[in-house]
Amino acid sequence: MDYSERDKKGKKAARIGIAGNVFLTIFNITVGIFSGSFALVAEGAHTLSDIATSVIAYIGFKIGQKPPDKEHPLGHGRAEAIAGLVIVIFLAFIAYEILTVAIERLFFGGEIGIPSYLAGIMAFFGIIINIIMSRYIINLGKKINSPAIVADGKHQQMDILSCIAILISVILSQFGYTFLDPLVGFLIGLFVLKAAYDVGKDNINNIMGKLPSKELICEIKRIANSVEGVYGVHSIRVNYFGSYATLALHVEVDPDLSLKEAHKISHQVQNKLTDKINIIQLVIAHACPYDADYDHEEPLDKM
Repeated sequence: MDYSERDKKGKKAARIGIAGNVFLTIFNITVGIFSGSFALVAEGAHTLSDIATSVIAYIGFKIGQKPPDKEHPLGHGRAEAIAGLVIVIFLAFIAYEILTVAIERLFFGGEIGIPSYLAGIMAFFGIIINIIMSRYIINLGKKINSPAIVADGKHQQMDILSCIAILISVILSQFGYTFLDPLVGFLIGLFVLKAAYDVGKDNINNIMGKLPSKELICEIKRIANSVEGVYGVHSIRVNYFGSYATLALHVEVDPDLSLKEAHKISHQVQNKLTDKINIIQLVIAHACPYDADYDHEEPLDKM
C-alpha cells in the first residue's frame, strides 16, 4: 500500500474516532447528569479521553508516514509506537480520576442515587455505536499496519463492556441495588486501566524489538531459501518501525563462489523478501559460506 492510500485511510479512521467520541462524550455526560448516573458520567469522561487519544494516534500516524531523511535514514515509523505510549498516560490519568470518585462513593459515604431510565437508553445506544466504531477502526488499522490506530480501536472496544455494565446497573438500581452505579463506575476505571496496560505492553514491545511471530520467521526462511544458490539462512533479525520493519540475515552460499556471484545472490534475496512480504521495507543480507565452522546460534558475531 502506497503512502497516499495509507494516509487517506489513516485520516478516515481518525475522523470517525473523533466524530463518534465527540457525540458520545456530549450525550454521556449530559444524560448522566440529568439521569443521576455516576457510571454514565464516568463513561463520558472516558470517551472524552478517547477524543484525545484519537488525535494523538493520528499525530503519531502522520509523523510515522514521513519518508526517511538524513537524520532518520530508516524512517519515522516508531513515532506511532511513541504515540501509543502517550495514549497510555491519558488512559492512566482518566482511570485514576474515575477510580477515586467511585471508591469515595462506595466506601466513604459518598452520595448514591437511583439513575433514571434515560441512562439505560443512552447506554444501549453507546453499545451499538462503540461496536461499529471499534471494529471499523481496528480493521482499518490492521489493513494499513498502524499500531497507533489499532491501539485506538482496542481502547474504543473497552467502551462496549462499559456500556453493557451501565445498562445492567441502571436496570437493577430500580430494584434497590443503588450501589451498582458507583460499582460499575469503578469497573469502568479498571477497564481503562487494563486498556492502558495492554496498549503500553504492545507499543513497548514494538519499540524494544520483541521477537516476531514464528510464522513470519518461517516465511522469511521459505522465501530466502527459494532463491537459487541459497543453501540456508540464519541470524535473522527483524526490527519493527511501527507500520513497517527492517530485516537483517545471513545467507549461506557455496564457499567457492566469487565475491561478485555471492553479492548477486544476496541482492536477489533482498529483492525477493521486500517484494513478497509487505511489512518488510529494507533487507540487509550478508553472504557467508554454508559449510564454514561458525556457531550459528551466537546472537552476534564474536569480535
